[in-house]
Amino acid sequence: MARKNTHFFCKDCGHEELRWAGKCPGCGAWNSFAEMKITATSAKKGSRGFKSQTRDSGLAGFANKTAAAWPEAVGPDGKLRPVPLSKISSAETNRLPVEPAEVARVLGGGLVEGSVVMLGGEPGVGKSTLLTGLALWWERQGIRVVYVAGEESPAQIRMRAERLGFKPDQEDGFSILPEVHLETLLDALHTELQNHLLGDDTKTIIIADSIQTLHSEHIDSYPGSPTQIKYCGGVLADFARRSGCPVFLVGHVTKSGDLAGPKLLEHMVDTVLYFEGSGGGPIRMVRAVKNRFGTTGELAVMEMRGDGLFPVDQAGVLFLSGRRGKEPGSAVCAVKNGSRTFLVEVQALVSPSRYGTPQRVVQGVDSKRVALLAAILEKRAGLDLGGCDVFVKVAGGGRIDDPGADLAIMAALASSLREKPVPLETLVLGEVGLTGEVRGVSDLEARLREAGRHGFRRVVMADPNPGGKLSARIKGVKMQLITVTSVEEAVALAVHPGAFDQARQEG
Repeated sequence: MARKNTHFFCKDCGHEELRWAGKCPGCGAWNSFAEMKITATSAKKGSRGFKSQTRDSGLAGFANKTAAAWPEAVGPDGKLRPVPLSKISSAETNRLPVEPAEVARVLGGGLVEGSVVMLGGEPGVGKSTLLTGLALWWERQGIRVVYVAGEESPAQIRMRAERLGFKPDQEDGFSILPEVHLETLLDALHTELQNHLLGDDTKTIIIADSIQTLHSEHIDSYPGSPTQIKYCGGVLADFARRSGCPVFLVGHVTKSGDLAGPKLLEHMVDTVLYFEGSGGGPIRMVRAVKNRFGTTGELAVMEMRGDGLFPVDQAGVLFLSGRRGKEPGSAVCAVKNGSRTFLVEVQALVSPSRYGTPQRVVQGVDSKRVALLAAILEKRAGLDLGGCDVFVKVAGGGRIDDPGADLAIMAALASSLREKPVPLETLVLGEVGLTGEVRGVSDLEARLREAGRHGFRRVVMADPNPGGKLSARIKGVKMQLITVTSVEEAVALAVHPGAFDQARQEG
């Protein structure tokens, strides 16, 4: 007789417990645990079914494809054997092209064969639009795409494709597979690939939209539950690596903005992309939070139009659009996102509190980080912020994680408190320590070049070579470089530039 084990899973983060708990130890959510009954015999059956579909039939059906990817992996008897490292081709040589180039850069230069990419985002942000546009482009390049429709009907997908430029009288487009049952889906994918193996070197890409809709008969829980997501994601990841077909998994986000069941899937996939909006506007950002084949933190900036997503021209100054720069409480810094440099405006509003407890409202920056910088301002620069409401925002819907923006945040706070604007063409750049010292930032030259191209002529920053002279390469940047060592000095230079120009001007 089948023996059932009862486990409890957090619906927000997927944390597992043997007993019910009011508060999840993983994410801190209250009343988020759901009871799941796992049948031991079903799990064994599922494991057997998994092996039979991905190993037995998979190696028999994909022998030619596996041998093409790993020449020494499959022996004459069709069994796997270890492969010397020198015989394995590099992932850099097995990348499929991606267009637009913004998305290709976030993926590390292209789509690696056999990789698994997780794309998450809020409902309606444009995940399906992005993947539909990519699928149409891949088909036009001769790369086969199978779109697994779990949330939409094929007619809805075709309607979106036509809006993105699909012409049914001139092209066939990608294939659609409307199936959410995992075992049936695998059989269909195996059949599809086997029909194109002999004499055909065409690559195939699988898009599963979405992973929350898939379910397996071997798991005793509802679709979208942590156990279903973990099992289905693991099976598709194994399928991708054995067949060499890249797989895209579309994921939902929780109320906290994380991927549903993130810890269950982030370790299984190769790349995790977050598709973010911009406060309801047309700007969309694709951010890589994990990438085994590229740089983590890369950011693609795109614009949503009626006929699809398009790269944004002059994305480096996107967050400066509409900036006037004449009012107090604003400072500009240059931040790094992967290999890209963006000029970002930080806005601050400091006003006396009308209530007993001052407010701290922050958008686009970690609130604890702002509280830390405000405390440093009070302690090291003598600014009284304790009885004031503090509001900090990154203009344009951006988000700042770069420590090089510390000094700009502090300059914006000081500017608002003193009612003295930071000069329009001044860039404020530097990391701030707890003792009030100002430290340098990484990749300084790239930041200065980007700022110089967009009209900035003056930089308040940390000395990149304390005790010596500025390097000749940095001197080549046609900007007024003013170096500081302390927060007090930096705030004075940024808000009252005339007082220290003669003492601190270099270059």
